[in-house]
Order: sequence, then C-alpha cells, then structure tokens
Amino acid sequence: MPSSHSIESSLLPLVPAYDSILELVPYQTGKPIEELTREYGVSDVVKLASNENPRGCSPHVTLAITEQLGQLARYPDGNGYYLKQALADFNDVNVEQITLGNGSDDLLDILARSFASADDAIVYSQYAFIVYPMLAKIQGATGIEVPANRFGHDLKAMSQAVQDNSNTKIVFIANPNNPTGTQLEPQELRAFMAHIPSSVLVVLDEAYIEYSPESNNRALLDEFDNVVIVRTFSKAYGLAGLRVGYALSSVAVADLLNRIRQPFNVSRVALAAAAAALNDSDFIEKTRLMNDEQMRWLEKQFDALGLGFIKSHANFIMVEIAVEMEDITAASIHQALLEQGVIVRPLEGYGLPNWLRITVGVAEDNMRLIDTLRSILTDD
Repeated sequence: MPSSHSIESSLLPLVPAYDSILELVPYQTGKPIEELTREYGVSDVVKLASNENPRGCSPHVTLAITEQLGQLARYPDGNGYYLKQALADFNDVNVEQITLGNGSDDLLDILARSFASADDAIVYSQYAFIVYPMLAKIQGATGIEVPANRFGHDLKAMSQAVQDNSNTKIVFIANPNNPTGTQLEPQELRAFMAHIPSSVLVVLDEAYIEYSPESNNRALLDEFDNVVIVRTFSKAYGLAGLRVGYALSSVAVADLLNRIRQPFNVSRVALAAAAAALNDSDFIEKTRLMNDEQMRWLEKQFDALGLGFIKSHANFIMVEIAVEMEDITAASIHQALLEQGVIVRPLEGYGLPNWLRITVGVAEDNMRLIDTLRSILTDD
C-alpha cells in the first residue's frame, strides 16, 4: 500500500490553483474562550476579538430555536421559503433576488467560484476583509490590492484599477470596513458604480450595516444589475454560532448563485432563528444604542491612555499601540491581555502590526478591558 505522503504527492499537483493555495495562510479566528482557559488557566474571560454581539441574541430567537428541537432529524427547507419571504419584505425586494448562505463567508465564496477563474482578476482594498485575497488565491485569480486612503477604500483608485485590468471580474468592498471601521457614503458608492463596467460584479459586504444604517446601499440594486449586497446574522443579530447570511442581487445573479450553492447550506435551526431575529427590530435598536454609547466611552478612555484609534462605524474599534512607546508593542499588549483573560484581535495579518482590533462589549467588559490595559501600560 502506498504511503499517505506518496498519495498526497501524486494528487495535490492536480489541483487547478495548487500553487496559489500553497501561498495561503489559514484564516486566524479570534481565540476561543475555551482555548484561552486551557492555555493560561484563566476562568474569567472577556472576549472582545470577533465582533460578536455581547448582548447575545433576541429572546424571540431562543424561543424559535426551542421550537425546532423536536425536528432535528428532518432536513431543513432547502429553499428557505419563510426566511426569504421575511427578507424580501424587510429589504423591499423580490424573493427571487435573495440567496441564503451558511454565513456571509459562504456567499462570498460562492460569488468568487461563480464569477472568477484563473484568467481573471479580483480587486479589493488594502486593509479590507482578509478573506477577499484568500478567495482570489483559491480561484487562482489575480488579486489586485489597491492602497487604502486613510485606512479606508480609495474608490477612485479602485475604479482606475478596474479600468487598467480588463480581466477584472469582481470588486469586493466592505462597508463599514473590517477591520478599520471606516465607511463610504451612498453617494460615493453610486458615483463609483457609474464608472464600473456592467460586466464587472461589485460585491458590497455589509456585515456591519445594522450599526450604521445610514450606509445602507439597498437603492443601488434598482439601478445597477452588477451589484450584489451581502449581509449576515452573525454580528448585530447575535447568531454567529448558527452561521446564516444572505445576498441581495438581480434576479439573474440570484438564479445563478442558487444553482451553485449547496442545497441545505442553512440549517433548520438557523432558518428559524434568523426569521425570528429579523422580526425583533427593538432588539437591534437597543444593540445599536448600547454600541454607540460604549464606543464613545471607549474613545474617551483610549484618549486618556494616549492610544490612537480610528473612528469606527461598526461594533469594533482599531487601536494603535504607538511604536515610540518603549518596550511596548501591539504583540506584547495582546499577549499581556491574554494572560489576564482579555481577548482582542492582533492585526499583523492585515499588514497592521502596530494595531489591535477591539470589539465593543457591554459596560462591564469594557471597564475590565480598560482597567487591564491601564495596568499593563503602567507596569511597563
């Protein structure tokens, strides 16, 4: 029998994008609470690394999940009829314009697989969601990273990149952007779309739209057939553990995506939970108000500690650990926080080694963060 090594050696070169995939660094998630407890023996942990909703989810969601527990042996509705109906009403679109996904990452992957190949290019911004260049590599496509403007998307430069590369098939834009929290105004994006060829798909990743409703670009769907809006229930709705997202697009694009997606890519529990979450607008409003209040409080604390930050329109804030601070780096601060039970997100993988991304928590968690940070900075 041949060894597993010889089997791998003979099969892996057959992968179309083999060389590109070998260049990939596996996606680094925020450290799980359980992992921190195992490593450091810390039982009282505050996780501010993955932009989850610290309030949890709506009580309506809990009830909806409970009602599904007796049906777990049954497959979910592969078409997601009731959730799609709710989303159509909520977004004022036709049901035929909706595609459901196992989180928004699933939809981004389906879009890349549908529209880009090894001969194509995918355009995205510097300091944008790290999954975009990963998708380009997986497809074997050329990834074109456009330098950021003040940590945000430079739409003029991105438009020029599309014009300079006639093989561009997809442009990814995160709005608000992760991890910087910057935001583009609807009029900026409309002007951008007016200069983009209709043959280029523009994907607006609106994972954090509930925290910045003024940046809602739903109206672009009525004017441009090459716009796709991708959203998720993982952030403000508090369903990160269930993995459910959706895309809004033209009927033609949605028809294509629905032919490609896995038939049961959203679970029965997730379908019920998302529909219940969507129906509780009061929960989202309270989440947004709490986030705004705590964001302003954190900004004041960072000012007092002499730490720079980027104004954010999401539920996280990017904080700079200034290089001139002797013996203090973002990596050392991150490690010290971990050892004291506070998890934040280092950004070296984004090309931002002097920055940390910190999720806005509830007041108690935020006070714990600031007290711990102050202690670390004072000790050093």
